[in-house]
Formats: sequence, C-alpha cells, structure tokens
Amino acid sequence: MDVLYFLDCRAAFIRQFYAAASAPFLERKRKINAQQEPFIPPYSEDGEPPFLDEYTEADESLNVLAYSCISMLASALHLFLQEWSQQSGDTVDKSLKPVSKAKGWLARYNVYYTEHFGISFENGPANVEVLEEIVLARNCVQHPRSIVDQKTQYLASDMKKLRHPLFVSETEMALLGPFLDNEVPGFMTPSVHVTEPQLLHAISEIERFAKWFDGEIRAAADSTMKCDA
Repeated sequence: MDVLYFLDCRAAFIRQFYAAASAPFLERKRKINAQQEPFIPPYSEDGEPPFLDEYTEADESLNVLAYSCISMLASALHLFLQEWSQQSGDTVDKSLKPVSKAKGWLARYNVYYTEHFGISFENGPANVEVLEEIVLARNCVQHPRSIVDQKTQYLASDMKKLRHPLFVSETEMALLGPFLDNEVPGFMTPSVHVTEPQLLHAISEIERFAKWFDGEIRAAADSTMKCDA
C-alpha cells in the first residue's frame, strides 16, 4: 500500500472541505459587515450592533468547522504512522506504553521509529511542536471542559508542552506572552483558536513530515532487505 498517497488524499480532502464548508459563513459575515441584503440594519437607538447573533453564529460555525478539520488531520497522522508500523511487519512495543501515557501517542511512535529504524521525528523538516499541538488540540476538541461555550480551552498541562502555540488567537497570545517561558496559570489557559491560515499551515506541516518520513522508512526497509540478503 502507498501509505503516503492516502495521507496526501486525506490532507487534500480536509483542505477542500474547509474551503467549501466555510464559504457560506464567510459570506454571511461579509454581508453583515457590508450591510447587504438580507442584513440591512433597521433603524435603532439601542447602540447594539445589528445582526450580532447572526454574526456570532457564523463565527462559531467557522470555529467548529476548524475543530472538525483538526480532528481529521490528527487522525490522518495517527493512521499514517500506524499503517507504516504494520507494513514494517512489527507493532509498537507494549514496553513503550508508559511513553504514550506520559506524552501521548505521537511521542510513543517517535520512540518506536527511533529505536527500530533510526528515524527520529526531530531530524525531519517538519516542526514537531506543530505536530504535537495538532494532537493536543484534537484531544481538547474531543473532550471539551464546559457546556457554556462552543470553544474549548487548552489544559494547563498542555501549555507546559507548548512553548510557541499555533492555535491561539492574537489577543490571548499577547496576554500569555509573559508566562510562556515559565508556567501559564490555570485560569489563563487560552481557547483552542483555529483560523484558516493556521489550519493550512498545520496541513502543510503534516504533508511535509509525511513526505520526509515516507522516504526515510523506505530507505530503512531497503537497507534491512539488503542485509538479510
């Protein structure tokens, strides 16, 4: 099986899915800002922005859509690494489960491929911190902390792992600045905030990693076959 091909197919699907699904919400926001039909403001003296509910709903819809895409992206990466471990004729050692519990499945696979094939994720061209944040963001999205808000927050433990978080709004990032080099207080943990540029950057990092890894694992497999011969 050409594992890289299917990873690229999933990445391409996520990219076009977001573009197509986000269009009506972006258009609603544009029409509200431009005061176009059907969002022509009625006369009012209460001072509240017109169509605030409609604008907020569109904004939240875009956020939930991005959350879905991040979840799919994390799953694609997991399936990619899992499939390659199966194709190599081996499985991830049970002895590495403590690594998984402490740092997550991405760290587990990193240890596995480093020990078995000499392939360390840190040696590739992709930003491993971004890959880790994709997984962390997916976990936060799948396990929200409150029913009040459509957005979900990072855990304090997540922030200890994220020195330069990607999926954080500019406003919250400015507030976090003084704490990022030390420890972010629990009451200041930011929301998972995913814009289209951030999502596209995350997809590109996954593709960059997968292309590099595919070449490395194939080279390792070829080397093993020559040794066996």
